[in-house]
Amino acid sequence: MKRFQLVTAVHLLLIQDEKILLLRRYHTGYEDGNYSVVAGHIDGNESILKAMQREALEEAGIQIKESDLNIVHVMHRNSKDRESIDYFLTCKKYTGQIQIMEKDKCDELAFYDLNKLPNNVIPYIRKAIEYYQNNNPFSIYGW
Repeated sequence: MKRFQLVTAVHLLLIQDEKILLLRRYHTGYEDGNYSVVAGHIDGNESILKAMQREALEEAGIQIKESDLNIVHVMHRNSKDRESIDYFLTCKKYTGQIQIMEKDKCDELAFYDLNKLPNNVIPYIRKAIEYYQNNNPFSIYGW
């Protein structure tokens, strides 16, 4: 019998001067044209922190030390085709210059005012940002 498996993902809430880094998805087949944050699935055989470091470098060209990452929210999410656990992390500092590294998957990468997010932020991402702002460390979404 095959055991049930959850998809696990990491999301970077990179906040500077009351602004958050958002990327607009492009040609991915999932939520294209909508805003998200730097994020990705855990590949396996890597910690949540290592996965976040890898995704930050792959998508935004920045390097983050493990000691500068903090898990600020965990979301147990249900969508029409799967269940997932999403870890949302912040970082104290990073090195490198923020830039679009995956031009085939992203057509914009910019900071937006935390209190004036674009209308087309992916709904669960918007909710996670709200939970972060309200210091809520855990949520259930989509049930």
